[in-house]
Amino acid sequence: MGEMVDSLGIQWQLLVVQLVNFLVILILLGMFAYKPILNMLDQRSAKIKEGLDQSEQAEKRAADIDVEAKKALEEARKEGQALIAQANEMGNRLKEEAKEGAKKEAEALLERARAEIQLEKDQAIGQLRKEFADITIFAAGKVINEELDADKHRKVIDEVLEASTLKGTE
Repeated sequence: MGEMVDSLGIQWQLLVVQLVNFLVILILLGMFAYKPILNMLDQRSAKIKEGLDQSEQAEKRAADIDVEAKKALEEARKEGQALIAQANEMGNRLKEEAKEGAKKEAEALLERARAEIQLEKDQAIGQLRKEFADITIFAAGKVINEELDADKHRKVIDEVLEASTLKGTE
């Protein structure tokens, strides 16, 4: 076998030295390069995992915020609808109060107009009675060619007119 190894051009001493050198380099690389590289990779992996965890937490917070925002919007919409309903109710109430006020004012005006009409009617009737009494006394005086007592006859005429007015209103 030694010849075969020699025929291939392999020298045992050189092979052993190269194997020892390889093992020393392997041990040195394992201690000084492999472990720090693995540590760096582990740290990088931990950072990536931490970043993913933070990303998941951020997504969860975003989802929670979205849910809260939707709840707030829904609540605001309900409050808005309640305010609109309240405003409509207040508007209807004010409209009814205005109608009621206008109705009362119209009734008061109508009552005042009726009172004024009645007063004017009573004044007109009084004026007509006075004029009728004066005409009647004047006519009676002409008929009997005497001066009549105007106050006395006016009282009599007023009584007759009052009696006839009362009969007409019953």
